[in-house]
Amino acid sequence: MRAVHATEAGGPEVLTVVDLPEEPPGAGEVRVEVAAAGVNFVDTYRRSGVYPVKYPHVVGDEGAGTVVEVGEGVTELAIGDHVAWASAPGSYAERVNVPVAQAIPVPAGIDHHTAAALPLQGMTAHYLSSSTFPISPGDVALVHAGAGGVGLLLTQLVVRRGGRVISTVSTEEKELLSRDAGAEHVIRYTELDNLTTELPQLVRDLTGGRGVDVVYDGVGRTTFDASLASLRPRGMLVLFGGSSGQVPPFDLQRLNAAGSLFVTRPTLAHYIADRAELVWRAADLFNAVLEGLSVRIGQEFPLTEAAAAHAALEGRKTTGKVLLVP
Repeated sequence: MRAVHATEAGGPEVLTVVDLPEEPPGAGEVRVEVAAAGVNFVDTYRRSGVYPVKYPHVVGDEGAGTVVEVGEGVTELAIGDHVAWASAPGSYAERVNVPVAQAIPVPAGIDHHTAAALPLQGMTAHYLSSSTFPISPGDVALVHAGAGGVGLLLTQLVVRRGGRVISTVSTEEKELLSRDAGAEHVIRYTELDNLTTELPQLVRDLTGGRGVDVVYDGVGRTTFDASLASLRPRGMLVLFGGSSGQVPPFDLQRLNAAGSLFVTRPTLAHYIADRAELVWRAADLFNAVLEGLSVRIGQEFPLTEAAAAHAALEGRKTTGKVLLVP
């Protein structure tokens, strides 16, 4: 089968398509023919060496497809079942072994590509808005990268829970997408001379001087200071990613001085570690899609163009979800 190796730590150019032997599913696993694999920033962190991993390795954790073989002891899934997953290493491939504990049953009415676009970004948006900082009616959220895969889904979920969204984007095209997702106000950060000082002032102007209840920040280094300064007293900064780089250590007394602020650094794995929570969260998300939640697939690349997919994602040239199609 064909798969994408990261041969060493480096840029997108280290991604190489290789032929690998088939591996039968182990006990508690199913073998899945991959219909589409999700491309995520965590894949670029592992490829580049930001997150330590062994090289070479087959990239990717997320996808959707059809079960073609079941391993020993598997009873809850059968050949022909449609499943999706957020955590099955080696997903940039034509076939992958998925632990049953991580396999998400895909309901009728959800196609493979939509299912592949949802596990990581969709469940991230779900836990952010329902668990990390549960949005209540009237809450105001600042959502960075509002036209990205998480941003578009998160905006819709915040609005569905009765919240209001101020988003940041880089272009007019992305502003339109963010507004279509339900953002009440959209700020183009590329038009600001000083993001750290000007963004918080614009946010306070839009909230009557109060600041927002929560900032959902997946950008990291370049937005962190502005995010803190945009919060109301006792507001929460939810830092869930670092697409611009990792945030350096900072003085915790800043939280005191700015109004007893909260900062958290969650990750999806801790919100789906329990099988029951994983199934509930995914089912709730799929139901939202069936009820009208829009899932934007911005770009699809052949498996052989994984390097181009990574370059587009890291260059912030994408909107919505990026998929690799074997």
